[in-house]
Amino acid sequence: MQRADFPFLGFGVGLRRQHYEAATAAGAGVDWLEVITENFMVPGGKPLAVLEKARERYELVLHGVSLSIGSTDPLNLDYLKDVKALAGRFKPAWVSDHLCWTGAAGRNLHDLLPLPHNEEALRHVVQRMRQVQDILERPLALENVSTYLRWRSSEMTEWEFVRGVAEEADCAILLDLNNVYVNAFNHGFDPFRYLDGLPAERVVQYHIAGHDHQGTHIIDSHDRAVSAEVWGLYAHAARRFGPVSLSVEWDENIPDFPTLTALAQEARQRFEAARHGDNTSARDGVARA
Repeated sequence: MQRADFPFLGFGVGLRRQHYEAATAAGAGVDWLEVITENFMVPGGKPLAVLEKARERYELVLHGVSLSIGSTDPLNLDYLKDVKALAGRFKPAWVSDHLCWTGAAGRNLHDLLPLPHNEEALRHVVQRMRQVQDILERPLALENVSTYLRWRSSEMTEWEFVRGVAEEADCAILLDLNNVYVNAFNHGFDPFRYLDGLPAERVVQYHIAGHDHQGTHIIDSHDRAVSAEVWGLYAHAARRFGPVSLSVEWDENIPDFPTLTALAQEARQRFEAARHGDNTSARDGVARA
């Protein structure tokens, strides 16, 4: 993986069906769009027409939810063939998916399920990632997922596992800052240690989103604005990792498009403040587990 394979795109949003028209209009107010890969793996129709129009105006990133890189099932070669064809048609800046498994024994559970953080799982994912990248003929970015339970068989921290996969599979990291905070609270670790434990040269994209704080635990709900705690992690990340492309995710109770673009612009302003002169500690106001 070369950092040049993942150029800095600026500040974007996740494209959702409700915003097809607004997002593809002139002057939409974002730098780039992230699209869910599976939503456009269709033979024709409106989704592909929208994507054609979006590609005329923006850089695109394909973000998948079905790779299931951690599953013990064989890799789905038909799925990978379709991803490769879609990428060949729309020329995304890069392709990403999740560091998780989504099913077993041929059954899709339609969820992003956690892996045990141990050497056996790491070797398994690395071997499959090398195959996937060879098939797609491009490097991938893998995203850390939110979790609510931990495997007893884990032997390392989550960030050590993420780092090991990225370095040994030679892939990139899509760093979901909301997920880092959710997991830190749910499992009792320091989110800043997570960020400091990642290889800076492999972090190529951020996700930010809102969550539902239940008091005893946090649900990664993507249904509200970004919390102060996640903004605090972003300030720390901006100092540590430098210019990294960012996209806003919002998947439930979806607001109008200007609300999303306003969050992207806020991220831009916070990046500039963190990198150029605002020395306020990013740790201020970030609750500890």
